[in-house]
Amino acid sequence: MLTIFGQPHKNGGFCDGVSRRDFLTIGGALVGSSLALPTILAAESKAGIRSSHKAIINIYLPGGPPHQDMWDLKPDAPVDIRGEFNPIKTNVAGIEIGEHFPRMAKMMDKFAVIRSISGSSGDHDAFQCMTGRKKDPRKQGYWPALGAWVSKVQGPVNPAIPPHLTLMYRTGEARWGYPGDGGFIGMAHAPFRLVGGKENNLKSETMVLKGITLDRLQDRVGLSKAFDTLDRQVDQQGAMDGIDAFNQQALGILTSSRLKDALDLSKERPEVVARYGVDNPAFERDGAPRMVRNFCIARRLVEAGARVVTLNFSRWDWHGPDGKNFVHGRKDMPLLDQAITALVTDLHERGLSDDVAVVVWGEFGRTPRINKDAGRDHWPQVSCALMAGGGMKMGQVIGATNRLGETASKRPVTHQEVFATLYSCLGLDLSKVTVTDSTGRPQFLVEDGAAPMRELI
Repeated sequence: MLTIFGQPHKNGGFCDGVSRRDFLTIGGALVGSSLALPTILAAESKAGIRSSHKAIINIYLPGGPPHQDMWDLKPDAPVDIRGEFNPIKTNVAGIEIGEHFPRMAKMMDKFAVIRSISGSSGDHDAFQCMTGRKKDPRKQGYWPALGAWVSKVQGPVNPAIPPHLTLMYRTGEARWGYPGDGGFIGMAHAPFRLVGGKENNLKSETMVLKGITLDRLQDRVGLSKAFDTLDRQVDQQGAMDGIDAFNQQALGILTSSRLKDALDLSKERPEVVARYGVDNPAFERDGAPRMVRNFCIARRLVEAGARVVTLNFSRWDWHGPDGKNFVHGRKDMPLLDQAITALVTDLHERGLSDDVAVVVWGEFGRTPRINKDAGRDHWPQVSCALMAGGGMKMGQVIGATNRLGETASKRPVTHQEVFATLYSCLGLDLSKVTVTDSTGRPQFLVEDGAAPMRELI
């Protein structure tokens, strides 16, 4: 892993003084880019392969958001179940959502709510939302993330932007900030990390190029000298085969200004940035800042050439001793409402709504009954998801839960169906696309029988 530090900032940064915008933790995809990406680029150049640019933005709400208080309210349930929030009407007749999503209510015709996500593993991490599968203890690290599949199968749109990028910060539990990895597809297709924190900067496998900042990425001479050290380290492992034309193209991922510019919100129109709200990294719980402007950066990364961008927002585990599900909801839900509606508005205004699919979800739902600490406990039986863009059919609710929000009473939807839908939005043929695993066995994108959701496609 290679880490590039930016200049310290007094304001708007992490607790170690490094700003989010000027900090890159370049993970497996970077080292893979100088080892494996040249091979991919060479093969694609020879074959003349270039895919159209469809993309996915996967927004993960770590900790488990309360479905009954967001997009599946139960106003007719007993008071200890329905909670403190009320439903509001939307611009689509017959659809009501939570009162803390007024912006979304005004443009519900551009969203689809899935109220019946079923089959959650119950694990408190992002694995299932990143891979579409439950963890198998016998196959740790086996299943690739969605972005790894797409990186392998479709490759980069251009050599300056890795196809699989992540803006996921680590929360109090590292697994909640897990963006997925390359699995059996390999580290070359693991996510290219764009944010990080103190807790993942000093691992033994990390190679640190001190003094190389984003502002100096244009200095090819300085960067080349820094890479000399990296090359010697990699050579000791017998992994570096030398620099040829395609290695130079892979190195362009770092030396091009394209990625740096996409991360720089000062290059965006101020009125557009203002739509997303204001980041408040100082107001956080367990290392989970409210980075609403990452939603804007995700859109900029897609425009720059990314195929899959993952990000997380806040921390939604509101059931412990501090409870306060409704106190935290009043703070975080309006921020999410503003950020996601700004993103979808941008996609429509820029003509990207048919090309970029968005999914918003957490690892599970919350108990119908409110506990003694005014929180809702873990509830893997059913949860919600929000989808937008991708040329999908919007302005609808898919599935339903029973009167108390306990189980799916209509049209249960699995994670595999959501993933099948997302792959379909990218133009991938689920019946034909395979990647061979380490045993030589071809693996399909989704499990046998999983199909795109007919309601959306």
